[in-house]
Amino acid sequence: MKAIILVGGEGLRLRPLTCNLPKPMVPIVNRPFLEHMVEHLKRHHVDEIILAICYLPDRIQRHFGDGSSFGVKLSYAVEQTPLGTGGAVKNAEQFLHDTFLVFNGDIFSDLDLTEMIRFHRAHKAKATIALTPVEDPTAYGVVELDSQDGVKGFIEKPSPERVTSNLINAGTYVLEPEVLSLIPPGVRCMLERGLFPDLVERGIPFYGYRSHAYWIDTGKPSDYFRLHHDLLMGKAVSRLPGKPMADDIWLEEGCKIHTSVKLIGPIVMGGGCTIEQDVYISGPTVLGSGCIIGQGSTIDEAILWQNVKLGKTVTVRNSVVGNNTVIGDNTWVTDSSIISDNVIIGSDNKLEHGIKVWAGKTIADNALSF
Repeated sequence: MKAIILVGGEGLRLRPLTCNLPKPMVPIVNRPFLEHMVEHLKRHHVDEIILAICYLPDRIQRHFGDGSSFGVKLSYAVEQTPLGTGGAVKNAEQFLHDTFLVFNGDIFSDLDLTEMIRFHRAHKAKATIALTPVEDPTAYGVVELDSQDGVKGFIEKPSPERVTSNLINAGTYVLEPEVLSLIPPGVRCMLERGLFPDLVERGIPFYGYRSHAYWIDTGKPSDYFRLHHDLLMGKAVSRLPGKPMADDIWLEEGCKIHTSVKLIGPIVMGGGCTIEQDVYISGPTVLGSGCIIGQGSTIDEAILWQNVKLGKTVTVRNSVVGNNTVIGDNTWVTDSSIISDNVIIGSDNKLEHGIKVWAGKTIADNALSF
């Protein structure tokens, strides 16, 4: 079976992490988010995948190529301008000649795809939408079902008094190719507000597949943090890179760790990291490859991308630091702060309270206490 993954968005909610990187290439535990999705598809014997791309497409194509290195066959449907979820699927119509899967490219889930496909076929559906329960459905689009699990309507971000269900669109669909005839070519169109209500209105067999699998929309920084936490704490499942050591620590090759360093897992450390004396690292924490952590520094529940360099007695807590960023001595980065790529932060600064620093910026010594 084929699948199409919708990965054309700019990832605006994740800025500044996506200034130089398309959202599906943002690292999740030191591997691009999209790699985790591809592995999940392979586990369910889906090995032909179409990537619907638009924003910074070369970054995705260079990494994945034809997919052979990842054990799948990859094709690309490139949008010159954003076409929305429905338009992106229509743009890939040339590849879709039989039952196929569709995935929103910012959803992480261990949904049982094999069972969902079986459900779709057993109901002779033309479309099936995965549904997941949430505590507060008012922030999402609620899906209403009849007694046979047929979709009968949608309520977009209902007020509390209008909530009739806690089941929301989980961003995964099984479709038959004939429904694509209902999507106009070459124009922006959304599955959620275009095709799906049209299917209901026309009475075309459209069913909801209820799932209690792990599910998270990674579009916001807070959820990006939470996914890392859940993966390292075992609440979500995906392959963690590196060799498992004692005390929930995974190390890749070439790391140099001073004997005085204290590590409290879960921690994933990429290859070639250097951890100098008297450093304290507490998990859940991820260090990308090539990081250098200076003497006496503290890292606590943080995510550092590749080649981050921390000076002496730096503290990074509950924050993300992007590729190739340098942080000077005695600087604090805490409280859900987000530092993008190629940033230089001088000594004796305090970046707190969720501050965001865009790619390539320079902050002088003793310039910030935020």
